[in-house]
Amino acid sequence: MQNEVIQMMTETFEGHAQETENGVEYWLARDLQHLLGYTKWDNFLNVISKAKTACELSEHSISDHFADVGKMVELGSGSQREIPDTMLTRYACYLIAQNGDPAKQEIAFAQTE
Repeated sequence: MQNEVIQMMTETFEGHAQETENGVEYWLARDLQHLLGYTKWDNFLNVISKAKTACELSEHSISDHFADVGKMVELGSGSQREIPDTMLTRYACYLIAQNGDPAKQEIAFAQTE
């Protein structure tokens, strides 16, 4: 993979990092979904489920790395609706990447980093 592409993907991932009031770094799963090349939320939920299993098997607490939250989105009519999302630690993002579809360029990149 070209160095420019690697740098761009890394910067894009880091650019989506957010921080809680307590200074804990996190990413939102719906953002990560697109960064990793998934177009359907249901397909990405399957990867998150596998990552949660891997988290548990590595003797880490799932709730420390995957926190279910709601996210407000604007509808075409101008109204808003809450949709489910998940706050992810860097470790959770790593587990998701490791359990994703390696045929996706974004996943293949993440699995090599």
